[in-house]
Parts: sequence; structure tokens; C-alpha cells
Amino acid sequence: MISIALAGKPNAGKSTFYKAATRADVDVANYPFTTIDANRGVSSVRTDCPCLERDERCGDENCRDGKRYVPIELLDVAGLVPGAHEGRGLGNQFLDELTNADAIVNVVDASGGTNEEGEPVEVGSYDPVEEVDFIEEEMDQWLAGIIERNWETVERQSRSPDFDVDDALAEMLTGFGASEADVAASLRELDYPEDPIQWTDEHREALARDVRARTKPIVLVANKADVAPPENIERLRETGKPVIPATAEGELALRQAAEAGAVDYDSGDEDFEVVGDLSDEQAAGLEKIREVMADWGGTGVQQALNYAVYDLLDQITAYPVQNETRWTDAKGNVLPDAFLLTHGSTPKDLAYAVHSDIGDGYLHAVNGKTDREVSESYELEEGDVIKIVSTAN
Repeated sequence: MISIALAGKPNAGKSTFYKAATRADVDVANYPFTTIDANRGVSSVRTDCPCLERDERCGDENCRDGKRYVPIELLDVAGLVPGAHEGRGLGNQFLDELTNADAIVNVVDASGGTNEEGEPVEVGSYDPVEEVDFIEEEMDQWLAGIIERNWETVERQSRSPDFDVDDALAEMLTGFGASEADVAASLRELDYPEDPIQWTDEHREALARDVRARTKPIVLVANKADVAPPENIERLRETGKPVIPATAEGELALRQAAEAGAVDYDSGDEDFEVVGDLSDEQAAGLEKIREVMADWGGTGVQQALNYAVYDLLDQITAYPVQNETRWTDAKGNVLPDAFLLTHGSTPKDLAYAVHSDIGDGYLHAVNGKTDREVSESYELEEGDVIKIVSTAN
């Protein structure tokens, strides 16, 4: 399962974002390090379900009238403070937790209501642009430190006649989530001495930055957009980083209202409809959320997760079925499963995602939308419905 980590300074709204996205019961408080131990929960990305192409909706529990929600893991870790890579605050614990994430959502208080240490200050008194590069710089320095501490081992290995720098560095960086292909791609981009003994701190830091960027891409969430000065969000966007304006508190309020039957709302919708009784105070609060959604196309929570998975990680959604005509499994359930796969994946990759035995016994595949057999090299597209024929079926 794809894993997305929420990062940021204390009080930026990470735990509220997490609670809204997972509906898990977590502590949300206005003081540093509310989150001590990492929270792990299940959230979803949203895409159009293939059932929209048919006369009837599929009825799957993860499909709401054609809005398909595909599960991902969401990780909420302790707030990060300057110097975390040197162990300040809960830095080492925080950074260790990030090693298993596929992408990072950097939650920033766009209102400027928390300072560099994550302490509450008057709204607008702190410049949130200061936080744009903060997470990646701490991660880059932390990874550079790991590489430096392990460099003596690489130097010893280099004395062997069959030494391969790609293999040695891949072995070192596996714990950070880097593959051999990631390390090889980074080394192709860098200028470095063939002899590891001649590497400098600058070479190691350049390697750390490139590997981190490849293995831990970051999207910035400009949270608290409901109280942030508009110019703050525009300045964050002008940095050139991917920025999603958001109100995590607004998303949480809408989800709670939807569960109570007061509004008709699905996460990721651009608007909502009031369908139940509300107090004047509740109605006013929801209307303020509606104004923010009108400005930014939603609350931003679902949009941020979608951007992390479908844009940063370049994923597509594919649907394996046993009956290519009816799009059902053996029990007659329509489109019962959805898998996230990297763009460029093939039917055989989907077979392995379903089960290793299905992949090992792969024979061929049929595209349920065209009712035609596809080659093993066929690149899956978003929303493909695929019947896999395998000796393990």
C-alpha cells in the first residue's frame, strides 16, 4: 500500500489533517509535540470509477456514485523543529519514521500564526515562506549524516577488485527507501570521483539531496487557508513548489456533518449541500468553509493526497476482474478491487500486485473495456479494467 507521511512544524495542523483524512481519533491540541508516537491510519485517494461508463454504478463500498476511493496509508509524525537532523526535539524519531513513506505532505500554517519553533503567535506575524524548504533541508542534512557515518565502510569495500559503487551505495541507502535504480539514476546526474576515498562532504551532500528528491517527493499544503491572508498563499505559490491551499479544520467539520446527516458531502467535492437541521452558528461556520472551497476548489485535504499519489508518485488505478464482460469477480461483485500502480506498469505487474502466485502463473490478459487481449508489454492506463488469465486462477 502506498504510504504518505504528514510532516511539518508543531501546530501547523498535521493531526487535524490526519483526523480529517482518516477519521481516526487522535489528539489535536495547540501545543508542541501533541503527537509523540506516530499515528498510522488508512485514508484514500479519489478517482473516477470505471462504472461511470456503464448504465449502473458498481455499488462497491469504496465507490460513491462513481467517486472511487482507493486506500492508502497515512502517517502522522511528531512536529519537526529546526535542528531536527541533529536530534533537536523529536527529530531523530521523526526522521526515522519518514524512511518508510513514499511521499511527504508538508503541512504549513499559511496564516503565519506559528513561529519557527511551532509556537502560537499572532496571525500574520510569521512568514510561512520560511517553511517552504524546511522539511527537505532537514531530511537532506539527516541523510547526508547517515551517508557520512557509513562512508568508511564504502571506502573499505572499494579496495575489493569487484567493487561497484552503485551496489555499495544502494546497500547503504536501502533503509531510506532507495532502490538500486534510484541510486544509479542519482549517480548519473552527479559528478564524483571514481575512488570513494576522494569523495568530499560536498559530494556526499549532493548525493543525499538527489536521492531524497527521488525517493521522498514533497507537496506543500498551505493549511489554515480559511484564516490566512490571501497574499501568503500567493507568495507560497510563487516559490515554484507544488502548493495546495487547504483547511483541514474545514474538511474535518464537513466529514463530521456528513456523518451526522447534516450535509451531503464526499471528500474531494468542490461544494456541499445542507440536508439536515443546523443551528445558526453551525450554518455560519459551514458557509465560511464554503467560501474557502469556492476560492480553492475544495478543502484541499483530498486534493493534496491525490496530488501526492497521482502526480508526485505518478500512479494509475487499475481494476482486476475475473469476468471481462460483466466486470465482476467470481462472486459477481462488480469492480471489487482497485490497485495503485506506477505509470508504465503492465498487466503482469497488476497480476503480481493481486498475488505473487497469479503473477508467477501469468498467461495473458484481456482489456475489459475493449474485450480484446492485450500484450504483456501493454502499458496500463488510468481506469483500465483487466481480466488476468493465470494458471493460478
